[in-house]
Amino acid sequence: MNTHGVGVRTPDVLVLGAGAAGLMAAFTAAQRGKRVTVLDHSPEIGRKILISGGGRCNFTNLEIKPERFISQNKHFVRSALSRYKPADFLSLLTKHRIAWHEKKLGQLFCDNSARDIVDMLLAECAAAGVTVLPGTRITRIGRAETFRVETSAGTFVSPNVVLATGGLSIPKIGATGFAYDVARQFGVPVVMPAPALVPLVFDRDEDAWVRTLAGVSLPVKATCGKVSFEEALLFTHRGLSGPALLQISSYWQAGQPIQLDLLPGQNCEALLSGLKVARGKMRGPAALSRWLPQRLAHELAQRHAPDRPVVEWSDKTIRALAQAIHKLEVYPTGTEGYYKAEVTRGGIDTRALSSKTMQVEAVPGLYVVGEAMDVTGWLGGYNFHWAWASGYAAGVALAET
Repeated sequence: MNTHGVGVRTPDVLVLGAGAAGLMAAFTAAQRGKRVTVLDHSPEIGRKILISGGGRCNFTNLEIKPERFISQNKHFVRSALSRYKPADFLSLLTKHRIAWHEKKLGQLFCDNSARDIVDMLLAECAAAGVTVLPGTRITRIGRAETFRVETSAGTFVSPNVVLATGGLSIPKIGATGFAYDVARQFGVPVVMPAPALVPLVFDRDEDAWVRTLAGVSLPVKATCGKVSFEEALLFTHRGLSGPALLQISSYWQAGQPIQLDLLPGQNCEALLSGLKVARGKMRGPAALSRWLPQRLAHELAQRHAPDRPVVEWSDKTIRALAQAIHKLEVYPTGTEGYYKAEVTRGGIDTRALSSKTMQVEAVPGLYVVGEAMDVTGWLGGYNFHWAWASGYAAGVALAET
């Protein structure tokens, strides 16, 4: 697919990055009459799509709402989301006869494989006449009246460049800070990037008990500041993971505690008081294991329950234990980094962009889509939907230039 040649090529639109957002922007503009070329440094198109959702790609969510996206410019996503909805992407799947299913919480996955999504995007590009050049290394970008991009496939000159190279998450598949470097080159501010949707680590000696529970999982309510998520928690050999913690990690800042309710929706004080009456000779570990995983019950009993039969526990002891179970505070020391992060928080400052077109206001012809910008969605298909919505918005705007 990649043709390395000489001479200068002059597409109407040059898209840098052949991921979800870049391909969407490319064929959307091409379907409306623009000559579009897409460059990607990887020899394989759509690698992040292919590994997502356990290989089945959680491509969108039925409950897309602006408040489920994080940005310093919190209203930025509204325009694009209002113009490209989950139903629009589902129509594209129907056109390509791709079967899908809802897993939980509105999360939609391919029945077969994430490869179906990549093949669909490439088919749309091919039908619209988009030129896609994988394995192409960009060596220099300059701008006078138009953009001039020097690459291993030759020189491209275009009035419009779309930055669609993503963020720093999952470097093993080629993620880099390229988009941030280009933004800074043209004077566009960048919000400090950080790993998001990422496991949290506990390196302090006093938190060693967390790491000893590796493999234990249970449903919890995790809270950080004013934000809460009620999903599964997983203890790991370095700390905590699972959907609830991945969600919270996007909001967590260094030094903040995270509060865990280990029995959400239940009244632990009432449960323990009832047990005191009915099964009074039972001791702490056995008592707590009626509702919690055995290893976790044993740890909590050691830390918070007296080593006496439940019948001997005072009401004050029961209240304190219930408090520890419903409001257990843990203090992460960090994250597992970009290697384990599903997305990047931060990025190109959306306050420098048009929310309607994704164009950099101060640099006409420069557009930003997808993960490269300071927009981070919840776990569960939100980030892919932002790729589709922002790519579509840019593609439509490019067609009008």
